[in-house]
Amino acid sequence: MDQRTIAVVSLSGIALDVLGGLYLAYDLLGGQHGPLRLLTRAVTYSIVFGIGYGVGLGLFFGIAAGAATGITVAIELHRTSKKGDHYPLFWESVFSAIRAAGFAAGLWPMAGSAFATAYGLLSTAGQVFAYSRGTRPGQDYSSARKPRFTRRQLRGTALRTVGQIVAAILCSALFPHVAHPWLFALRLGLVTGLVTGIGAAVNPLIEYYADNLAERRLGVFGICMVLCGFLLQSVQYWTVILNVPVK
Repeated sequence: MDQRTIAVVSLSGIALDVLGGLYLAYDLLGGQHGPLRLLTRAVTYSIVFGIGYGVGLGLFFGIAAGAATGITVAIELHRTSKKGDHYPLFWESVFSAIRAAGFAAGLWPMAGSAFATAYGLLSTAGQVFAYSRGTRPGQDYSSARKPRFTRRQLRGTALRTVGQIVAAILCSALFPHVAHPWLFALRLGLVTGLVTGIGAAVNPLIEYYADNLAERRLGVFGICMVLCGFLLQSVQYWTVILNVPVK
């Protein structure tokens, strides 16, 4: 285990403790009229995307890309659920840049700074173009107790998969620092596409949960997050107690 991994795990634990405390303070934050609907969306989407990206592309990538994707998607869907529309293209471009920055940060240790920066720029441009054509997280919005996957969502997922593969291949050609660039591009594109598809499918469930917050469940969820945060923060101390070698 290296020091960077320990630091990431500890910071994740601190973040979970903070979020858990917010859920436990549900009444103090205004109850059903407070900011916890948005927070619930942000946490849930970050977990869904973070786990998916983390399993396919590593822990650090999962945290960086999952948080950036989850938070921005939550903000966009929060507006869609309340007003039934979407943000202007300028703000959608900002969200695209934030998501791309999360991807670039996750790719940095694997592919180098030049590859990651170029990939982030291409990803931003691709997402802005998709927004301009009507493809966005809030398309075919639904809040229901069962998953749903429409044709438009399938089309958007397929285009995102192909776009990520092409962007990775172009970056590998410009900055050949990745071993087996074609395999890496396929892995990146397929993982991104699969996680995007799963996120789109469970979107109605998450939205339904966010729109029907139950105080007792929020308290239980907050306690679980605090406990998970405590466990993650304790990893750094267990490495010392158990004499785990740290690089």
